[in-house]
Amino acid sequence: MKLIDIHKEFSTEDKCLDYLEALRWPAGVCCIACGSLKVSRITREAKSKNKRTRIYQCLEKECKHQFTSTAGTIFHDSHLPLQTWFMAIAIICEAKKSISACQMQRHLGLGSYRTAWHLCHRIRAAMNQDNLVLDAPAVEADETYVGSRVPRRHTRQPRKAKQVVLGMVERGGGRLKLVPMADTRAKIMRPLLEKHISESVATIYTDGHPIYVFALKKKFPGKHETIDHNRTYGIGDTHTNTIENAFSLFKKGLYGSFHHVSKKHLARYCDEFSFRFNRRAQQEQLFAETTKNLLNGKTLSYERLTASEVSES
Repeated sequence: MKLIDIHKEFSTEDKCLDYLEALRWPAGVCCIACGSLKVSRITREAKSKNKRTRIYQCLEKECKHQFTSTAGTIFHDSHLPLQTWFMAIAIICEAKKSISACQMQRHLGLGSYRTAWHLCHRIRAAMNQDNLVLDAPAVEADETYVGSRVPRRHTRQPRKAKQVVLGMVERGGGRLKLVPMADTRAKIMRPLLEKHISESVATIYTDGHPIYVFALKKKFPGKHETIDHNRTYGIGDTHTNTIENAFSLFKKGLYGSFHHVSKKHLARYCDEFSFRFNRRAQQEQLFAETTKNLLNGKTLSYERLTASEVSES
């Protein structure tokens, strides 16, 4: 959805609630405790400490549970208005090279950078595609490195190691999957390739890095073709130009919008770029799927977001 459409269609909280209810309960509002469709709607006319203007009550005698449209979702305990949430989702969905938390703070008039940063990461977490499987006839795979662009000079501090990102993409305008890796060893790369590439794929194209021979030979025998970049970038259909183009967009977004991305949060940025890339021609679906994932997914708390990597694992 375009920003102007978001502003028009979700100008009030009631309009936002109508949209969330249609996503959450396509067959009609049902009790979140017992699942009954027999519910009554109560609309608050006067202002109260409860922000939601409408609540529902289950009419089953054994239940009588009261709930709101956002109960049990990421929107329930948020102090931000639903209009702000919807605008933030639309901005991230429409930003081809993403957007920084500082810029999001300015656009939405948020009170603190922390609020904007947490908001952006919660939306990115809803763009996870962990179970994506590429099944086009031709798939390209390659790895790239993100991190410090130049070595530190005139300092005793060591240069920070770059982070490895594995990329897999379907040819012909297909889907993309970006996954951070600890390193390029076969035992690290093989499970990722086997998880996200279907056995029905006819050909997998990579560069001449010998690691792909070991990573692909078990599950994809006879389906692997390579191109030696020391000699040429393509011979007929044998090339990795599609994944290289995807990497170019990914890196321009990282360096242009964020300048630096930590290893801890890199996976969410990979998910964001992949999710948006895969729905680049479907604006309404991109917005709807992200919002629905926020409704149904687990809440990414600030404590979990800022926890050490040891604690997260």
